[in-house]
Amino acid sequence: MAENKVTVIGIAGGTGCGKTTVVKRLVEALPPHFVAVVPLDSYYNDTTHMTEEERRAINFDHPDAFDWKLLHQQLADLRAGKAIEQPTYSYLKCNREKETIHVEPKPVIIIEGIMTLVDKELRDLMDLKVFVDTDADERLIRNIQRDTIDRGRTVSMVVDRYLKVLKPMHEQFIEPTKRYADIIIPQGGENATGIGILCRYVEGLVD
Repeated sequence: MAENKVTVIGIAGGTGCGKTTVVKRLVEALPPHFVAVVPLDSYYNDTTHMTEEERRAINFDHPDAFDWKLLHQQLADLRAGKAIEQPTYSYLKCNREKETIHVEPKPVIIIEGIMTLVDKELRDLMDLKVFVDTDADERLIRNIQRDTIDRGRTVSMVVDRYLKVLKPMHEQFIEPTKRYADIIIPQGGENATGIGILCRYVEGLVD
C-alpha cells in the first residue's frame, strides 16, 4: 500500500467525551476492513523498571506518560504499508502486557486519545484533526460510570482524581488542542448530526 493513499485521522477530546463512539460511527460508515484504529492509550510508557508504588504515582493524563517515539515509528510503518505489533496496556497493572495486537495497514488510520492533538509531529502526519467537545459535567458522569464498573474505583476516588488530576490536566493540555481541530463535534456520541457530517466528510476524503 503506497503511503500517499493512506488517510490519517486524529480524534482527540477529554476523557469520557465520547471519542470511542465517534470512532465506532466512522468505522461503520466506511467499507468493511477499511480502517485501522490506533488507540493512544496503547502507547503509555513501558514501566517494567518501576516499582508498583512508582507506577501508581504516574500521571497518565500528562503528555510525558506516552511513548511518542514508538507511536511515531509505528504510524510511519502503517503509512508505508507495513504491519505493526501494537502494544497493549493494563490499567490495573499500570504497565504494558506481554501480548501485542497485530495491525495491518489500511487505507484509513484513526488515532484516538485524549492527547492525540498535543504532539506537533503527530499532527503534521494527519489529514484530518477532530476534537470531541463534551460538557465537563457529562464527562465526569461518564468517568464515574466507567471507573466504578471497569476499574474497581469508588465514586469518591473518581471524583477526587477528577478534581486533582483530570480537570487541571484537561485545562492545561487537552482543551488548548481544540484550536488545531479541523472539525469540532459538540457533545460527542450524543451529537448524531455532528457525527453524520464527519462521516460524510471522511467518505469524501477517501473516495
